[in-house]
Amino acid sequence: MKFGPYILESRLAVGGTAEVFLARPLDPFAEPQKLVVKRLLPHFVADPEGRTMFEREAALHALVHHENVVRVFASGCVGAEPWLAMEFVDGCDLYRLLRRLNGHARQLTAGVVIHVTREVLSALASVHSARDAYSQPAGIVHGDVTPSNIYLSVDGGTKLGDFGIARSAHRSSRHPSGEEFLKGKFAYLSPEQVAGEPFDHRADLFSVASVLAEMLLGKPLFGGGGQLAILLAIRDCRIDDLIQASGRLPEGLFPVLERALSRDPCHRYSSAAEFSSALEPFDGSSHHSRSELGALVRWVQSAPSVEQMKSVRQSAGAIRATISARHSSGIEEDKPTGEYASIPSSVVTRSGIRLGPWPFARLVEAIATGEIDRQDQVEYMGREAMSLENIEDLARFLPPTAICSNPSAGLGTPDYAAKVTPSTLVSVLFRVIESDATGVLFAEGLPESGRSTHLDGSNSIDSGRKDLYFLRGRLHHVASNNASELLGEYLVRRGTIAREELDFALAVLPRYSGRMGETLVSLGLVSSLDVFRAIRDQGRDRVVDLFRWTEGKLTFFVGQTTPHVEFPLDFDLIPLIFAGVEAAETHGRPMDKWRSNLDVVIRPSVARRHRLEGAHWPDIARHLLVLAKEPKPVRELLVAMAQAEPPTTADDVLRALDVMLIGGMLTRM
Repeated sequence: MKFGPYILESRLAVGGTAEVFLARPLDPFAEPQKLVVKRLLPHFVADPEGRTMFEREAALHALVHHENVVRVFASGCVGAEPWLAMEFVDGCDLYRLLRRLNGHARQLTAGVVIHVTREVLSALASVHSARDAYSQPAGIVHGDVTPSNIYLSVDGGTKLGDFGIARSAHRSSRHPSGEEFLKGKFAYLSPEQVAGEPFDHRADLFSVASVLAEMLLGKPLFGGGGQLAILLAIRDCRIDDLIQASGRLPEGLFPVLERALSRDPCHRYSSAAEFSSALEPFDGSSHHSRSELGALVRWVQSAPSVEQMKSVRQSAGAIRATISARHSSGIEEDKPTGEYASIPSSVVTRSGIRLGPWPFARLVEAIATGEIDRQDQVEYMGREAMSLENIEDLARFLPPTAICSNPSAGLGTPDYAAKVTPSTLVSVLFRVIESDATGVLFAEGLPESGRSTHLDGSNSIDSGRKDLYFLRGRLHHVASNNASELLGEYLVRRGTIAREELDFALAVLPRYSGRMGETLVSLGLVSSLDVFRAIRDQGRDRVVDLFRWTEGKLTFFVGQTTPHVEFPLDFDLIPLIFAGVEAAETHGRPMDKWRSNLDVVIRPSVARRHRLEGAHWPDIARHLLVLAKEPKPVRELLVAMAQAEPPTTADDVLRALDVMLIGGMLTRM
């Protein structure tokens, strides 16, 4: 069909927002005579974000000219529909090659693997060093380096394509929202992308290392177990499969991969060129590797295409449907969607009082928040009464400690006890940091709002209880007895899902083993990344909320076993401390408290400083430490910080000063 200045000959692929066609120009003398036209799917044509994506992809592509980058020839609109005309790579993508190799129990040779990786790194070196029209660094991050975006040609060439979610540091080409940059395949994101932290070109290098590991292993490095498990594995940089295979790799290659897959971007290679240089000793004959790769691509091309296989499956499906229709009289029909047997409610007996009947979701809430205990009797879905801990379907929802009763019973004398105040919380968290402690902090008291709203709509006024578990100086898990802090309610408060959507998810929760996150993802209400970040943010907010408590007590027990949880938080405590101190400022700004003490002299505290200096302090705290090397009045510190680049507000400086005084990094003279 005719489309603008081109003839579209056949559709090559369909993605989430666009489709790609093999095309030729209307002009028989134009070059090239074979190319690819990418156009938005019809329902995205009127979407401003979809159009912006096309405009950005064309603009960024125009800044990069390299033999290993898919070339964009032109862009434009047919009516209101934007399009891109790009280079046609006669071959297949790396994903298709790996899939066919896996189906035949074959793997790429090390020589081909290193050759392809270095070609991709050569492309990225060009991408990352591109300059804008004003000769300024464009700061392009591809953001979607995956096997599906690495194109291999029949002559053994390698090209990086699809700049659909690439971004630039240049203001004119930056999209207002950064979320779309994370729509790449989850298994190839970097830890900082998964965590929602700022990222730069080194995220692309992590993705390349993930692809390199997959080519060597014959399977994704971060794969299996569901998308949430993949995101956790990336966050924690769990490369167990690669470690197990290290003995089969060329000698010296594993340390290169290990560095490229570092959790901290600062520990990775600083550039694509440096990463490529580290791989050079393992690169054999480029000519031989290219020839071998070309032969493999031609082998893949000889297999039926995805579109052909789809056609076969559709034909088979039509035949099966016809046969089924002809014999329908003897076959039981499937139930229409939504016709399920109702799920029986459950009754709980606690201290002789019968509670319920409760639907499954309300029962799970009561268990998770400690409203009922492990010894309470449950008539689960109409069955004979049994103690909660003996009902396998329910026992896994029990919190790590008996949060509903006396959590510290049997643990002996606490190593630390105090009233709940922002200062005492800062003190105990600093104790955990400086001693790399493993243990549990029990907080019992009255939250700022002591009212809980349950899933059935009822309300109660409860004393609050939170259990904070630490593992080697980091926050591992937070349990709470506040029903409003459960994941579903948290997502509603954030505006991620609507109340009606939560109600629907609660109704079908038993069908997904009571896991709210999996239920919401399976229903298509949220993405795995939404759930991942919500669970993380929920844990942070539970701790920050503790700083707002108006009364209560803290007890800390060192050495207590940290529970196994499906989603360990692994939080650095310093950012939590700063966020908590800020959240506690409900009755005035820091300047209100310090106004009459601006001439107090601040100096370093040598006694404690050496034990905490290695912590991940924010820039404002590190700047204060430098300024306070020589004793200075608070007033001078404020002036110096206001004149720094970037300048810092007085309230931010004084908040940091409060934290560092409580933590013992600084002291008053």
